[in-house]
Amino acid sequence: MEKVEEITIKIDGISVSAKKGEKILWAALDAGINIPNLCAVREAKIPFGSCRLCFVEIEGRTGPVTACTEPVKEGMVVRTDSDRISRLRRTAFELIMAYHQMECRNCINRGKCELLKIARDLGIKLKSLRFRKRQKVLPLDETNPFFIYDPNKCILCGKCVWVCHEKGEGKIDFAFRGIDTIITYKGDVLSEQKCALSGECIKICPAGAMIPRNFSLIKKVDTKNEM
Repeated sequence: MEKVEEITIKIDGISVSAKKGEKILWAALDAGINIPNLCAVREAKIPFGSCRLCFVEIEGRTGPVTACTEPVKEGMVVRTDSDRISRLRRTAFELIMAYHQMECRNCINRGKCELLKIARDLGIKLKSLRFRKRQKVLPLDETNPFFIYDPNKCILCGKCVWVCHEKGEGKIDFAFRGIDTIITYKGDVLSEQKCALSGECIKICPAGAMIPRNFSLIKKVDTKNEM
């Protein structure tokens, strides 16, 4: 068995061992040091880096970096908490939540919501968010026979896209651009059969936007009303 080369870095003054090439985010989380994140998938070969919540500072670097994309290096000194980092994370999170309709009582993630946990960690009151980009409620996408996609809850983290492509299907992807971006599903009989066996997109979604059809709290969205 090939020996894994390990290096030592410091995170918030704590010496942390990590395998060479590991990303800072996973080295920190393995050591019990919390760095908020929503889009990161450890198994992903190319980190998506879309949520911008995992900003950290590295000694000797002029600007912050995303911990999910930055590999560890021997002797690296990392700081996960500062006034600047806090401001960046709060702004990034509020921009993410500009896409998210907070229908918590009718959410599959009720009681175990990653968004609410991060809001508490960052000291953000969701009712006081500054950014509101999407003005109208969008219709549910019910084209998949096994799940319903609610674009009003989607935060565009890309996890469902990654896992669908990772499973070799590639039926879930992004559509449109800018504030009009949504997730779309293009299926056929074969992919739908495999989809029924997988369900990974539902499990990996942190925002409750992928809803199994047998979920008892599904609530139809009135597309005539505004948020």
